[in-house]
Amino acid sequence: MTEPHVAVVGAGVSGLAAAYRLRKLLGPLATITVIEQTDRVGGKLRTVELGGRSYDVGAEAFLARRGEATELINEIGLGDELTHPTEARATVRAGGRINPLPGHTFQGVPASADAVRGVLSDNAVARVAHEPALPPIHLDGEDVSVGKLLRERFGPEVTNRLVDPLLGGVYAGHADGLSLRATMAPLAGALDRGAGSLIAAAASLVPAPPQQGAKRPPVFGTLRDGLGSLTDRLAKLADATIEFGRPVQRLRRREAGWTVEFGDHALDVDGVVLAVPAPAAAKLLADVAPVAAAAFGGIELASMAVVSLVLPADAAVPQNSGVLIAGDDQWADGTRFTAKAFTYSSRKWAHLDGADTLVIRGSVGKAGEAAALQVDDEDLVRAVRADLAELTGVTAAPIDSVVTRWGGGLPQYGVGHLDRVNAIETAVNELPGLAVAGATLHGVGVPACIATSQAAAARVAAHLLGRHRTAGGTMGSWPA
Repeated sequence: MTEPHVAVVGAGVSGLAAAYRLRKLLGPLATITVIEQTDRVGGKLRTVELGGRSYDVGAEAFLARRGEATELINEIGLGDELTHPTEARATVRAGGRINPLPGHTFQGVPASADAVRGVLSDNAVARVAHEPALPPIHLDGEDVSVGKLLRERFGPEVTNRLVDPLLGGVYAGHADGLSLRATMAPLAGALDRGAGSLIAAAASLVPAPPQQGAKRPPVFGTLRDGLGSLTDRLAKLADATIEFGRPVQRLRRREAGWTVEFGDHALDVDGVVLAVPAPAAAKLLADVAPVAAAAFGGIELASMAVVSLVLPADAAVPQNSGVLIAGDDQWADGTRFTAKAFTYSSRKWAHLDGADTLVIRGSVGKAGEAAALQVDDEDLVRAVRADLAELTGVTAAPIDSVVTRWGGGLPQYGVGHLDRVNAIETAVNELPGLAVAGATLHGVGVPACIATSQAAAARVAAHLLGRHRTAGGTMGSWPA
């Protein structure tokens, strides 16, 4: 039997992590072709030169409490580049005030009423305190929107001032449209186990305070040279042929493999990993896995933009890591904010602090709010600078700026998302040599994407290795 040939569609972190793992599993003689419709690798990980620094204008960090990203970074020799945030605290602008983002909450869901004093009104704090006395919550295995459940139990302020800004930063969505089971699985699990109230469920999930003199393990991590160095290293180690500027038009099943059609090419391969956004996956699976295609087609996408600014070092940017902006908050004169959050990057990350300049970024855009993005770059920079001035008083003209637009950048995990993912994976699992990976499935963060990639690579490799054994091969260079 000839050495295997696998196609990976998509050169974001999911596709490249899959290609790298396939190389490790199948050995040096396997052929791996990565097909990417743009002219670069990295997907939503993009590092540029800004103010003399390597600066991320897509995802800026990953969740360090999940092990997949850190383990992969160490495995591929980038462990020395790993770094974590400074002690600067995050803040939230709500009710016309900026307050520290409360601790003792789970993704903004309070574990006690005391945790949210100062951020919520007195009436809202009283409702939080009363929540455990309400009838116990029984989900009975059903899914519900985060916003619906929280509004019923707490009233509007917990959602509007805490949970919605936090989820908006991760998913570019609104709590009212996001699935509890997909976006807050541990909270749903605590309720399933009989917590009874949201306060009790959150309290069971909040880490105990560290012992005196001890520090909590870092929540987030990144790489000093930018997360683009992760995808660059994966691309190199995968030793794959990368076809740039090649959108895939069709996927066909053959008796002994697959045909991937892109441009004027028809590539016959033994296995395929699809690591593309939901609309592309729906299109490519329409003929071979219509149930999976329909499930992918039911997943909406949100667009956003990152406005990165280089400011003079003496600009009076607060000594915080950044500020989230509640969706119902406004300027003093009633004007709506364009930005949903600011990251004060030079305060948050020590390696981005400079002697002459500092860097910050404003995030714009949530699901259903495309109008904020339908302006040119110059106007978007102007609007974000105006928001910054309203929040901080900083009016210094930027020395440089970069606007990065992520059209359809983030999948929306709506109510029933896990059922859609189950339908996708069940249908795809019936097709030998095919696997799916990426942010559409089990989480939008880097560790979750890597986890889906490793599972996809293992599935395809197991099929090819098993077929080789069945065919009576001697394994040759293939790993046993």
